[in-house]
Amino acid sequence: MKQVEVQIMGQSYLLGCPEGGESQLREAVDRVDAAMCKIRDAGKVKARDRIAVLASLNLAFDLAQREATIAAPAAPVPAPAPVAGPDTALDDARAGQLIQRLDQALAGDDHLL
Repeated sequence: MKQVEVQIMGQSYLLGCPEGGESQLREAVDRVDAAMCKIRDAGKVKARDRIAVLASLNLAFDLAQREATIAAPAAPVPAPAPVAGPDTALDDARAGQLIQRLDQALAGDDHLL
């Protein structure tokens, strides 16, 4: 397995990559980096772990939307509701609710160590 060094939000990571999969890995890294930077640049979330969770949720939601579209192309698919989208009251409320839920879920992290 090949080792590939990548950067996400300015931090370096050394990742294992199967032969011939480097371009796909780099595309995935670019998506994750872009999603995390978008959330960070919105300025509402500062903690790297929370940014990573929100970015993961956004990417998973996008993937689920694409899979639903492929599975049923004739069915209309509503546009995704991004967690870190434009500064509207509805998006702010959703982001606030997600942050509260993350705070509750991550509050017990000290028990895991």
